Amino acid sequence: MTDPVVACPSCGTKNRLPVASTGLPRCASCGADLPWLVSAGDDDFDEAVRSKSLVVVDLWATWCPPCKAIAPVLESLSRDLAGRLKVVKVDVDSSPGIARRYDARSIPMLLLIDDSTVVDTIVGALPKPALRARIDAALARR
Repeated sequence: MTDPVVACPSCGTKNRLPVASTGLPRCASCGADLPWLVSAGDDDFDEAVRSKSLVVVDLWATWCPPCKAIAPVLESLSRDLAGRLKVVKVDVDSSPGIARRYDARSIPMLLLIDDSTVVDTIVGALPKPALRARIDAALARR
């Protein structure tokens, strides 16, 4: 997959976001933390979740209404927690290996991964305050 492009929330400069990186993405122009939301599949998933930040994996499908409902919440949280959170979206229909690995029987299924370990699993679409509370709890344990 190609690296997505995001506009810096501070200065508006367009930056490429790496799917996999050992560091945190920062604006090439002003140095501000960038919201980190990428897509991954069976081929690049392990590299995508290897991160210094907390990773939220969104296991979703295009035909799933609750998945569509939580997508803007995850986008918003990636902006709110830029520099501390990475969101990795995985379409379970296109990536059956990842769906099997995490036994994704219901979607949306969110995995909170810290240092390659799943620290929390959320099934269903939570409202933003409830999801933020679960993410904040995982960040506090770091």
